[in-house]
Amino acid sequence: MNKMPAPESLKDAVVYFADLDRAFEFMVAMRWPNGARCPRCDSDKTPSFLRSRKIWKCMECRRQFSVKVGTVFEDSPLGFDKWLPALWMQANCRNGISSYELGRALKVTQKTAWFMLGRIRLAMQSKSFERSVATIENDEAFVGGLAANMHKSRRRRVMGWRQSGSKGKTGVIAGVKRGEDGKPSQVKAYVLASANAKPHAKIAAEMALPGSKVFTDSATLHKGALRDYVREMGRPRREGIRSR
Repeated sequence: MNKMPAPESLKDAVVYFADLDRAFEFMVAMRWPNGARCPRCDSDKTPSFLRSRKIWKCMECRRQFSVKVGTVFEDSPLGFDKWLPALWMQANCRNGISSYELGRALKVTQKTAWFMLGRIRLAMQSKSFERSVATIENDEAFVGGLAANMHKSRRRRVMGWRQSGSKGKTGVIAGVKRGEDGKPSQVKAYVLASANAKPHAKIAAEMALPGSKVFTDSATLHKGALRDYVREMGRPRREGIRSR
């Protein structure tokens, strides 16, 4: 597939990529300049293209894949008519853009624009659209005052009859992605909406491909949330650190 010309202004980018077929061809040419390859088995055999669905079928592992599979765009329902203008804006604005500005330009919500910018910055940081299999450490904490330090009336109102636990506290979960040298390469943190929230898979999905190792503690909070990842308990073995 021949290399597609790049728009020179935001207006040109929005108009150019408004055509879904053109945006699709641009993305395919950018990811696979020498022809599509299976992102799962990396087979040398030319995959079969299903034009009606715009996906390929690998002749080696027999699995189907799209141009989004294995990239930062995977698991996103947004089309490339939104992703590519957003990418153009982030790459061409010297001081970057805010999620509010991007949301207004693409007519999407601020929350969606924030998600898009996070994925685009991840791609720019790694200099690749493809997500890599990595090692991630997840842990959660509940922030709040100790029951022993509360006045009796407040302790009973906030904690009930329980003297410990997560009740009345704010839950926070954080994930750290480490490179081959063991040094942190990316950190993400979220406030838990409730004590039963399970954003562990969300953090892992934003950092690495399914199949990556995710180290957690033995808390039941993680159970079932990381079924697409290799979950291990404790900490990864690194120089100077022993697994628990």
